[in-house]
Amino acid sequence: MSRIDETFARLRSDGRTGLVTFVTAGDPDRERSALVLETLDRAGADVLEVGIPFSDPLADGPAIQRSSERALAAGATLASSLDLIGRVRPRIEAPVVVFSYANPVLAMGLDRFVRRAADVGVDGVLVLDLPIEEADELRDAAAGVAIDPIFLLSPTTTDARIRRAATLGRGFLYGISRLGVTGERDTIATGARELVERIRAITALPVALGFGISRPEHVAQVGAWADAAVVGSGLVNTVARASQGGDLAGEVDRYVRWLKGGSSTNR
Repeated sequence: MSRIDETFARLRSDGRTGLVTFVTAGDPDRERSALVLETLDRAGADVLEVGIPFSDPLADGPAIQRSSERALAAGATLASSLDLIGRVRPRIEAPVVVFSYANPVLAMGLDRFVRRAADVGVDGVLVLDLPIEEADELRDAAAGVAIDPIFLLSPTTTDARIRRAATLGRGFLYGISRLGVTGERDTIATGARELVERIRAITALPVALGFGISRPEHVAQVGAWADAAVVGSGLVNTVARASQGGDLAGEVDRYVRWLKGGSSTNR
């Protein structure tokens, strides 16, 4: 059983909604990025999603785009991001999922990427813009080094493609609550529940739901349907504000604990 499997089994046993946190590796710089990851783990994040900075994102809204720009300006690369994970891995307990676009992975080479990711303690990998029809090589390479391949599903994903993602995937499936780019929203999209229900009708894999989740009430609402809520832009904005001379670790810790105030539910 992988570290991700163990985490979701524990969440289900406890009747608790998981919190998956997204930050960009190297934002605002290498040293403080390590501090952020360690703080997220101490504050109780259940899965740490680490984004690889990329210059031409497809699905990232302004907050995450700016975090990539800051990280790239500070010299972050896929290789340095993996080094960062390896540096903090001995001090964190939560599973780590690398979130990347295909270009950096292909530039490094798929086999080299998964071997290095396994060496530094990565538990899962999600390649955002890799079509499910072309994902067999990634699945085989990742599974060969005991990394869970994770796939993204949207409200327009067909049942056939959900089945394909469930067949290829391990760990959990990542559902996005709305079409468009990431960003904080006042409410959860109306199609989010239907998407989770469609996924649940096809597979028993855990479901994490993201895009637009930034408040405890959002986490609680998502927890009525899904196994975990994914928070990205709200956290990235917190990092950006606190890194301008504030108490970075303290602000990140408070934000995560505030979010987790809405994480208990009875599904």
